[in-house]
Amino acid sequence: MSRKPREKSSSGIYHIVLRGVNRQSIFEDDEDRLKLLEVLAKCKNISQCRLFAYCLMDNHVHILLQEVQEPISTIIQRVSSSYVIWFNSRHDRCGHLFQERFSSEAVETDSYFLTVLRYIHQNPAKAKLVANAADYNWSSYREYTEKGKIVDIHYALALFAGNSDEAVRRFARFSRETNTDVCLEIQENKIKISDEDLRQIVRQQFGIEAIQVSHEIREKQENILRVMKAVDGASIRQIARIAGLPAARVWKA
Repeated sequence: MSRKPREKSSSGIYHIVLRGVNRQSIFEDDEDRLKLLEVLAKCKNISQCRLFAYCLMDNHVHILLQEVQEPISTIIQRVSSSYVIWFNSRHDRCGHLFQERFSSEAVETDSYFLTVLRYIHQNPAKAKLVANAADYNWSSYREYTEKGKIVDIHYALALFAGNSDEAVRRFARFSRETNTDVCLEIQENKIKISDEDLRQIVRQQFGIEAIQVSHEIREKQENILRVMKAVDGASIRQIARIAGLPAARVWKA
């Protein structure tokens, strides 16, 4: 079946979601997160696009940007390929990290632009990672309230007020508002599975304890790891911990 053509934005502004393949984590630690932000900043300068917001979650990334000289497909390809090359080298793995096709939606009006901006920044709070958007370290929220670094904050703030201090206050108030915003019509809530539930899956399907996986022959070990990785909410780090294997070994399975 042919893919549905990507919706074209007359404004050039898009809300983009990059997802880990099979919902797998795309970050192992904060060094990985810092690297993706570094890549995002570099690619922004190369493509001359306008970056309005970002949010790094465990297995996906939200980006709000406007294409100027290059189309979003080129921009996102540059971001993803640069990061994956670095990530694979650092973690001694190979293969895909992101889903082959990123998700996107056109942002045509200022009203919807602000809706998407709030949705992106509230994502960690709605996923119960933090109490408030301002508490999350890996989104662009603080660039709006403290100091812009890689994000073009002026376009959004001008929609709130002409005075910069008042604009920041209104942005913060707007960002805290309770809402039912849904963007891209996808469920972003973080899925988790407990260590014990994951161990139980291994017991039921393979008749062994998870910690024994490291002692199995290569072929069986590969099969068990693939099954564990396919479980919704299971992270590479979690699987490595309960199976007694290096994270790089789990990635390669």
